[in-house]
Amino acid sequence: MAEDNTRRNWTHTQDLQARDAAHHLHSFTDPQVIETQGSRIITRAQGSTVWDSDGNELLDGMAGLWCVNVGYGREELVDAATRQMHELPYYNNHFQSTTPPIIALAEKLATLTPAGLDRFYFGSSGSEANDTIVRMARQYWRIKGQPEKTIFISRTLAYHGTTVAATSLGGMPHMHAMDGTPGPGYSHIDHPHWYLRGDGLTPEEFGLRAARALEERILELGADKVAAFIGEPIQGAGGVIVPPDSYWPEIQRICRKYDILLVADEVICGFGRTGTWFASEQFAIEPDLMPMAKGLSSGYLPISAVAISSRVYDVVSKGGLFAHGYTYSGHPVACAVALANIGIIEREGLVERVGGDIGPYFQSALASLADHPIVGEKRGLGLMAALQLVRDRDSKTMFAPEDNVAIICRDACYAEGLIARAISGSMVLSPPLVVTHSEVDNMVERLGRALDSTAQKFGVL
Repeated sequence: MAEDNTRRNWTHTQDLQARDAAHHLHSFTDPQVIETQGSRIITRAQGSTVWDSDGNELLDGMAGLWCVNVGYGREELVDAATRQMHELPYYNNHFQSTTPPIIALAEKLATLTPAGLDRFYFGSSGSEANDTIVRMARQYWRIKGQPEKTIFISRTLAYHGTTVAATSLGGMPHMHAMDGTPGPGYSHIDHPHWYLRGDGLTPEEFGLRAARALEERILELGADKVAAFIGEPIQGAGGVIVPPDSYWPEIQRICRKYDILLVADEVICGFGRTGTWFASEQFAIEPDLMPMAKGLSSGYLPISAVAISSRVYDVVSKGGLFAHGYTYSGHPVACAVALANIGIIEREGLVERVGGDIGPYFQSALASLADHPIVGEKRGLGLMAALQLVRDRDSKTMFAPEDNVAIICRDACYAEGLIARAISGSMVLSPPLVVTHSEVDNMVERLGRALDSTAQKFGVL
C-alpha cells in the first residue's frame, strides 16, 4: 500500500509542487515565483520531447541546457553506466591513481580536439573546468618566472559558469550583483554583437574594432599583468552572439603578439553543436586551453574536461605538485558514459548531419520568422540560434527591460508546447542534434504563434 501511495504522490502535480517549494532552492529562479506559481515538473523524455507531470508534451528546443546532444532515451548510455557501476563505481584520480575509463576517454578526446591539445584534466561541470583554467594559467606564468601575470580578460555577457572564479570570468551583471564579483584579477571588454553594436560599420569592420578592444585593454593593464583572454567561440548564454568572421583571427593575433594565453570556452559549442566537433575549427581558433562539458556526455552524467596544449602542459608538468582537484575528477562512470556518447555521435554521423543537413535546415526554417514585426535579427550557426526581439524593426528600438518581452514570449512558447529560452531581449533555440526536420518545422510554427501572441500583447501586431 505504501508503494502505491508513493506512486500516486509522484504523479500529482500540486503535491509535487508543494513538496518542491518546501525543500528545494532552484537555480536561476526567484524563490518567490516557486512559492506563488509552483515549479514545472518534468517526468520523462524521449528523443527531442519531454513530458511534464500533467502529461503535456513539450518539444525541447534547448536540449535541456544546451547539452542533450544525442537526445533523450539512449539505452546505450544507460548500459554503459550500468556496466561501469558493476565493475568500478568510483575511484579518484589523485595521488598517482587512474582508471581505464579515464585513460580511454583522454585518449579518445586527443583524436577529436584541435591540433596541439593532447592532455586533459577532468571535472564535473563547465564551472569546475573554468576554475581549473584560472588556476592552471596562473600556475603556468608563475613557473615561467612571471607571477604578476594573473589577470583574465573576458567579455560582457560572457558566461563561463557560476563558481566565484567562473562568475568573475563571466560578464553577466545580474550574477555579479549577487555577491560583488568579479574581484581583482578580472577585466571585461565589450561583446562582438554587430546588430546591436555595429554603429554603421560593416560586419568585417566591426569585428576588427571589437577585437582591437582587447589590445587596448592589454595596453591599459600592461601585458606583463595579463595571463589570458577567454571567450566562447559563439556566446551562448549571452544570446547566441556570433562574431563577424574578422573577429577571432584578430583576437588570436593580439594574444600571440602580447604573449597572452588564449582560452576557447567550448562548453556549449563543443561536440557537434555548430557543425564541427568544436566551433574553434570553424573560426580557426588555436586555443592554448579549451574547457568542454555539456555535450561531452549529452548531459547524462556530470562531466567536464580541460584540453591542454603542449605549450601549457610542458611548463605546468615541470612545476612540481599540481595542487588542484575534485573528488569526482574523472569519475569512472561519467567517463564511460562520455565514451559511449562520443561513440553514438560518431556512429550516427551527428556532427556531419549538423554541418550539412539539419543545421542549415534549422537556420533556414528560423529565418522564415526574421520578418516578423517584433523580430529584428535572426542569428546563429548549426543547431543554436536566436531571434532578437524589437519594438520597432526600422529604428532597432528595443523593448524596455521592464517589459519582460522575452519572458512573455517564453511563457507563450510553453503554452504552445515548446521549450525555448528567454535571454535578455532574445528568444533562443538549441535543440538536440537528433532533432528531425518535422520537429524543426513544429518548433518554428509554435515559436511563430508565440511571437504573434507576444506582439499582440504589446500592440505591435
